[in-house]
Amino acid sequence: MYGRKVKLRFLFVALILITLILTAFLVLKSLEENVVYFQSPSEIKALSELDKKKIRVGGMVKKDSILVKATEMRFIITDFKNEINVTYTGAIPNLFEEGKGVVAEGFLKDRNFFSATKILAKHDENYMPPEVKQALGEK
Repeated sequence: MYGRKVKLRFLFVALILITLILTAFLVLKSLEENVVYFQSPSEIKALSELDKKKIRVGGMVKKDSILVKATEMRFIITDFKNEINVTYTGAIPNLFEEGKGVVAEGFLKDRNFFSATKILAKHDENYMPPEVKQALGEK
């Protein structure tokens, strides 16, 4: 019923589609292991089971919650519904402050306590480093 050219064209298109689908599947599968999304305090409270794997918790640093003692810092991350207490030892990013966005990477102790190994401070699109702001102000 169909000619040889039509059958070959259909076979060619089918092979291209199968190849694209397989490639997309393999790329997504390999990225799945390396991509780490952050979870909000509300998502952590809703977890049915706590993992011992490294995770990221994201939200806002609660006002008046930062407490610095010698080498340890404690603060609270909130999503304005739930909160999680965070302890961290290490260098603090320059953008880290109360009322600003933050992502903390580390391990959950329980649903209310998080031990951070890395702090990633977030900024909005209007952020300008202090050095650049100062240089522009002098000109």
